[in-house]
Amino acid sequence: MPLIRSIVKGRWGYFFIGPAYVLFTIFTIYPLFEGIRLSFYDAGLKMRTWVGFENYARLLTDSAFRRAFLNTLHFVVIIVPVILVLSLLFAVLIFGLNYVLQSIFRAAFYLPSVASGVVLVAVWLWIYNPTYGLLNYLTGLVGLPRIAWLGDARWALPALSVVVISWALGRPIILFIAGLNGISREVYEAAMIDGASSWQQFIRITLPLLTPTTVFVLVTQTIGVFQTFVVVQLLTRGGPAYATQTIVYSIYVTAFQFLQFGYAAAMGGVLLVVSGSIALFQLRLMRADIEY
Repeated sequence: MPLIRSIVKGRWGYFFIGPAYVLFTIFTIYPLFEGIRLSFYDAGLKMRTWVGFENYARLLTDSAFRRAFLNTLHFVVIIVPVILVLSLLFAVLIFGLNYVLQSIFRAAFYLPSVASGVVLVAVWLWIYNPTYGLLNYLTGLVGLPRIAWLGDARWALPALSVVVISWALGRPIILFIAGLNGISREVYEAAMIDGASSWQQFIRITLPLLTPTTVFVLVTQTIGVFQTFVVVQLLTRGGPAYATQTIVYSIYVTAFQFLQFGYAAAMGGVLLVVSGSIALFQLRLMRADIEY
């Protein structure tokens, strides 16, 4: 049979990718389905009682979860477009430099995204410190009052957004630079012969040909921002007054502080559906023929 012959012919390939599939199943697929199953139980450390959709119904009336959900949407709506625009802008600027300067700037932008979250948070804690922080020092030079950036509910969410953007900017820049390297110079030369300006080349050639990269960055950053946890845990712990509490941090608190594993799993189920739906919508929205 063709299927059996195909398997026999590619047996070494299956042999080498087999361990990866096994690990993926154990550490990703199984926890995913187990989490969905757990969301239908009132589960603690010792006992587990079937409650059906009661956990999901409870989410509808939970004001703390609603606040966390809105905070997470704020992160996605504000942070993802900013990351997309800034990373593309910096990628275009860096791409126009010589090789040495390109290497320096790529390393400089990429370094924060691979640095430890603890190190990054330590730097931003110093910047945001209300007493001796760099930001209040700079605002004081122009006569502005000191602000508790992480302690004031009005400023805490924007302050965290800046931290997330600074941490997440590096990888999209590298991806866009790689995408720019993949565009043939002949296309630009033909456009210049036709009298196209630099702006017209960017709009009519660069952006359309970067569509696959843009879609990838958009989807991965959306999923990543939905999973924001480290900066919240280390900088604000969801405060002040739930102003920076995200869905993932709510899951952590519900599961490991209140030991309500079933309810936390229901929160995870909602996060899975919402983030997956938005990612699929973005893929369908960006799926278009490239014309230039």
